[in-house]
Amino acid sequence: MDLSMRWLADYVDCDMPIKDFVSGITLSGSKVECYGVEGDYLENVVVGQVKEIVPHPNSDHMFICQLDVGEGALVQIVTGAQNVKKDDFVPVAKHKSTVLHEGKTVKITKGKLRGEASNGMLCSLGELGLSVHDFPYAIEDGIFILGDDCDKTIGKDIREAIGFNDTTVEFEITSNRPDCMSVIGLARETAATFGKELKVKTPEFKGVDGDINEMLKVKIHNTDLCKRYIGAIVKNVKIGPSPRWMRERLRASGVRPINNFVDITNYVMLEYGRPMHAFDLRYVEGAEINVRNAKQGEKITTLDGIERELSEEMLVIADAKKPVAVAGVMGGEYSGIMDDTTTVVFESACFDGASIATTAKKLRMRTDASSRYDKGLDPHECYEALMRACQLVEELGAGEVVKTVIDENYQNETPLNVEFSADWINNFLGTDIPEAEMISILNKLEFTVKDGRVYAPWFRVDIGCKADIAEEVARIYGYNSIPDTIIRGVANAQRTPKQNYERKVKAAMLSMGLNEIETFSFISPKYFDKIALPADSKLRNTVTIMNPLGEDTSVMRTTIVPSVLEVVARNFSYRNPECYVFEMGNEYIPVEGEVLPNEPVRLGFGFYDTTDSSADFYTLKGMADGLLNSVGAPEAEYERPDENCEFAEVSAFHPGRCAVIKVDGKQVGIIGELHPKVMENYGIEARTYIGKINIPELMELSCDTKTYKPLPKFPASTRDLSVVCDEELPAAELEKAIKKAVGGILESVTLFDVYRGEQIEAGKKSVSYSISMRSLEGTLTDDQADKAMEKAIKELSAIGAELR
Repeated sequence: MDLSMRWLADYVDCDMPIKDFVSGITLSGSKVECYGVEGDYLENVVVGQVKEIVPHPNSDHMFICQLDVGEGALVQIVTGAQNVKKDDFVPVAKHKSTVLHEGKTVKITKGKLRGEASNGMLCSLGELGLSVHDFPYAIEDGIFILGDDCDKTIGKDIREAIGFNDTTVEFEITSNRPDCMSVIGLARETAATFGKELKVKTPEFKGVDGDINEMLKVKIHNTDLCKRYIGAIVKNVKIGPSPRWMRERLRASGVRPINNFVDITNYVMLEYGRPMHAFDLRYVEGAEINVRNAKQGEKITTLDGIERELSEEMLVIADAKKPVAVAGVMGGEYSGIMDDTTTVVFESACFDGASIATTAKKLRMRTDASSRYDKGLDPHECYEALMRACQLVEELGAGEVVKTVIDENYQNETPLNVEFSADWINNFLGTDIPEAEMISILNKLEFTVKDGRVYAPWFRVDIGCKADIAEEVARIYGYNSIPDTIIRGVANAQRTPKQNYERKVKAAMLSMGLNEIETFSFISPKYFDKIALPADSKLRNTVTIMNPLGEDTSVMRTTIVPSVLEVVARNFSYRNPECYVFEMGNEYIPVEGEVLPNEPVRLGFGFYDTTDSSADFYTLKGMADGLLNSVGAPEAEYERPDENCEFAEVSAFHPGRCAVIKVDGKQVGIIGELHPKVMENYGIEARTYIGKINIPELMELSCDTKTYKPLPKFPASTRDLSVVCDEELPAAELEKAIKKAVGGILESVTLFDVYRGEQIEAGKKSVSYSISMRSLEGTLTDDQADKAMEKAIKELSAIGAELR
């Protein structure tokens, strides 16, 4: 909203420095974006009078002018303009002046033209930054000859002489304050902010005799979308330019003057914040105005000359046969005011904001009218706006206004009101403002306090609860006047167990040298093919995005593995020698019969390392063990995946180099080397290892309580054990058997050798372990250690492992 300070002065005294005004009004809630002065780029341009003009001796199209610019001596200037004559008053850019040329400022200095001295330049409208819309009597491509509506004092600054020196303040009006999209609305805010008197008079007009009901009929067919429609008629219309004062205010507000009737509707819209429209009555067939929904397939050509197809939810203004305007947005091509218009219908109405916003969006038409309606206007000021338009018609001598009006009114007359409690407001704000001062502030804003309730004025459509009243009190009382206070109560906010657990997980991964990544939750269906997921895999059942950015982001991921692999592959393509990454994010698993999917948290991690040949599957297993140890999970078991594997991503792993992580018999993760085919799909040429862990399931099995274990008092006893077993028997099974047999005195089992060779039968392997035993009650005897080893050999024999 651009506010003319000259216009504002009509309603409230604001003779203060502009910086004080913008600072004060911003602090009270009406945010100022910037301000500027019209024509501030013009320097040393004054009013001059042509005293003598003669043809240039060396040119057949130039003239030499002698001008009085208030300096005593005449100033000689050469011009090529053909519309200048003796005694004309013109804008004169003197030596060392600044004017506008093709949108840029240029310096004017004295010089010679065809051998004759020229001490400046005569200016056209364009060089002043104006157009013929600002001064309709001027010639667009000639020198601007000042008319009787300008101050012709010789030597006067041209900006002051032609009224091109208004200060404009640009406001950012929030969507809840449509009343501030007007000069009067901002005048109310100014008066309340600075304690000034608001001077707004009720508009009145004399009118001529006549019954409008005999000339026009109005019917609202949808009272939900149109609460009020008022119509007035102006006869014997005289179309012409508006007076200079009106053109000045429109220009300062960013609106181009057109003619008196169009300017009146724009003027009232800016002044009262109420969009209006004027129809040429001869184009309203049947002399009927019908406010109705459009019919399916109906079309209208709007004032901008574009034919638009309407839909049934759109509200239109129609005559007896056809739509003549899109309600609240723009009129039709035959609804405008022509040069030969004789009878005009003025419309002042209130339409539903949501309906106007939807219509404007569908038709791709954002207008000044729609931008006001879509914020939500109250129907009450429709009448004042119409009266103001009729008043201006009489003041401008633009026609004869019929005394009577048509008023179709379906508005709710109950004002918005909420409970008033000074104690509640003070407690809410942390202030100690007296109740009487609160009431005084609210009265300044035209609120009424009565019987323990606050009644909002009709134009304040944003009042809905006690907090809104507290805000009104606070902003006028002054945010800077509210004292600093210590926060009341104790802040008990703390992280949830889930948040603490996830922080532990991230800290553990970071401590092991992995870098955290964060990828999009929406992926391409092609990702499933890249990890060799079977066609019938449950992971291919995804949540599909209704309005995706493209195919690459069209579904929500059901597995985090391809997201991690995309980052790994990208690093390899950038020729990074190593890449260690992890991500903790959600997967989105559809639930049959439910609208929303489950969103379990998963940890995905992986690496490749071309600089370290020892980085392999066991490095990945060490990471998993390190994580489980950090979060207090029980010791895990690693098993080869079988038909009961719960991880559908198993297809992405090398079949002989992957393992399922089990904790207390539950599958919580999977780790392994990437399948060569999958590596090829991603363009990775280094051996790559990835893992996935189910965080919620692991959290249930974890314990964050650390149990103290004293340092051992007695020495350990160590035995080495070598057994021969089938090649397919996992080492984990052997360790499990040893732990079961040795029992409580077992301190550790360490695998130190696996042998396959000529001394071992084909299909067999020799596995060697170092077994450390220790008792907390005393030094172990050889007999105790030997008995423990005998039990271990017996247990190993039961699973097919014989002592070597």
